[in-house]
Amino acid sequence: MTQTSHTSELPYVLRHQQEGVLTLTLNRGEKFNPLSEEMLTALQSEINAIAHDKSVRIVILAAKGKAFCAGHDLKQMRASPSASYYKKLFDQCSRLMQSIQQLPQPVIARVQGLATAAGCQLVSMCDLAVASSEAQFAVSGVNYGLFCSTPSVGLSRNVPRKQAMEMLLTGEFIDAHTARERGLVNRVTTPEALDAEIAALSASILSKPAVAIAMGKQLFYRQLEMGISAAYQLAGETMACNMMDEAALEGVQAFIEKRAPSWKS
Repeated sequence: MTQTSHTSELPYVLRHQQEGVLTLTLNRGEKFNPLSEEMLTALQSEINAIAHDKSVRIVILAAKGKAFCAGHDLKQMRASPSASYYKKLFDQCSRLMQSIQQLPQPVIARVQGLATAAGCQLVSMCDLAVASSEAQFAVSGVNYGLFCSTPSVGLSRNVPRKQAMEMLLTGEFIDAHTARERGLVNRVTTPEALDAEIAALSASILSKPAVAIAMGKQLFYRQLEMGISAAYQLAGETMACNMMDEAALEGVQAFIEKRAPSWKS
């Protein structure tokens, strides 16, 4: 059996769940985990299942190997040079990116290495990101004549405009600390402490009621695309609904009584 055939039989995404935290791991580390058609399909299938799984409270998006994700599979793309194929591929990728934000559960990117082009986009579309100090980020398609148009959508919603444009126009890499300063990642730590840092962040989120987290996440992304009046209208409606939930009623009562809240989830 050749190495190629052996690799092709491995799952594209590994799944591990422990105490409400589900880790999805990109499993093509030897190829830098490209977002091939197969990888996109495998990730989409997992995301679709998670959306209806109440046992999952948090999703960690991780990766095997030296790179988090190197973006689209350029060899696969070059093998099918037609506008209809490229449109279908980018539509598939865009659906996946949006479905991550549409999940009721928070998604944390665990970035241990390179995140380039659509891989950088993947980080930007996660709700939170924790990076190793060895991680690097770029939207480098312009170096190969392909402006990172779809990655720019997520990037520009994380990073200030001129800094996003500099990354897009130059294709140059930034390090993890610069990514944190610009808002692309939340926390940076040593490679050895990466999992402990994510565990601490996850524990903080897990201590909050799932219903409030889900309602808040949905509201957060919807209001960002609205004018301020519509955003406040929607936010007020969401808070009113949230306040009627038993978790919020218990939380407020616990505050009044100066005790810890007792939540069912």
